[in-house]
Amino acid sequence: MKGKKIIVAIDGYSSTGKSSFARQIAQNLSYIYVDTGAMYRAVTLYCIENNFIGNCGLNVDKIIGNLKKINIKFVFNDKNGKSETFLNGKNIESKIRNVEVSNHVSAVSAIPEVRTQMVELQQEMGKNKGIVMDGRDIGTVVFPDAEIKIFMTAKPEIRARRRYLELLQNGENVTLQEIEKNIRKRDYIDTHRNTSPLKKADDAIILDNSDISIDEQMQWFEKIFQSVIKKDENDS
Repeated sequence: MKGKKIIVAIDGYSSTGKSSFARQIAQNLSYIYVDTGAMYRAVTLYCIENNFIGNCGLNVDKIIGNLKKINIKFVFNDKNGKSETFLNGKNIESKIRNVEVSNHVSAVSAIPEVRTQMVELQQEMGKNKGIVMDGRDIGTVVFPDAEIKIFMTAKPEIRARRRYLELLQNGENVTLQEIEKNIRKRDYIDTHRNTSPLKKADDAIILDNSDISIDEQMQWFEKIFQSVIKKDENDS
């Protein structure tokens, strides 16, 4: 897959495989991949480790007051061929995928000041294009003019099963029922928050991957990509 540098914006529900899909696209195009979900998870982990999240909920004032102390970077790991998330100089890739972070990330992400800072950082990352970014508001807020916008969805029970198997492989002691409950809760919070709620951009293409493989998804994307590039060449 070749062509001019563009922005590929991928939004959708949790555990639809957005990150795997976006990462594969970026690899095929030799583009930069940014996992915005990991950015919000990093903020959430920071809040947990600093006791800004407890039995009484979020200490929003503390979270907002400490945002400038949060430094998030993505570092490419040559050994596994993946970009890994670093928080204030420490590799936190394994920590941000646990259930505790998952249980709180939607609430932290709903804080307007958190989203404002993350969006500014994301837009800076994409100013030169040649980027694939996935999240909840990429096509609607971060890059509303992206050349390709995709909105991913899948049945909740299928997403729960995928997430459950992933966590088991990582040694997490969880139940399938717990994961599905978490996913449905996150869906509700993500779609009902006041600031940048999860929604499909008007010009986004829907990808329901409930019953298709990653290879089939890539074939689907390649057709879309080639169509966009061809249209751009014809318009030039």
